[in-house]
Amino acid sequence: MKMPDLPLTLYVDHACPLCAREILWLRRHADPARLVLVDISAEDFDARPLGRSLEQLQQCLHARSASGEWLTGIDATLWSWRAAGVGRWVAPLGWRSLRPLFLLTYKLFTLARPHLGWLPHPDGSRRCKDVCPSDERGKR
Repeated sequence: MKMPDLPLTLYVDHACPLCAREILWLRRHADPARLVLVDISAEDFDARPLGRSLEQLQQCLHARSASGEWLTGIDATLWSWRAAGVGRWVAPLGWRSLRPLFLLTYKLFTLARPHLGWLPHPDGSRRCKDVCPSDERGKR
């Protein structure tokens, strides 16, 4: 697999507790000239210029190369970690023999991810905009 043109722009959901942990780790290691992180949960984020909907970006991880090539799912993960210089941690994602297993695992993760808001968020909040509909504590 050929490295996508850099910088690679990774569209991340900082509101997701698990995603936020990965984002913090990548931000500590990545050179912004190689990996740009864009928070799709930010109030001022607009997906329309990308030709994708916010819903599409929320369904699975998306990355876009400097030449405009889109990478999704485990490919977005693999190449963003490689762009950050920490690709050894995700090297198995590039192994052809294990790819079907990783694709299935990632699909299961995308189904579970919307239900993980109860996990602690690394910034200490639950990232609710106003009141979490499923959180009775948020109604105080």
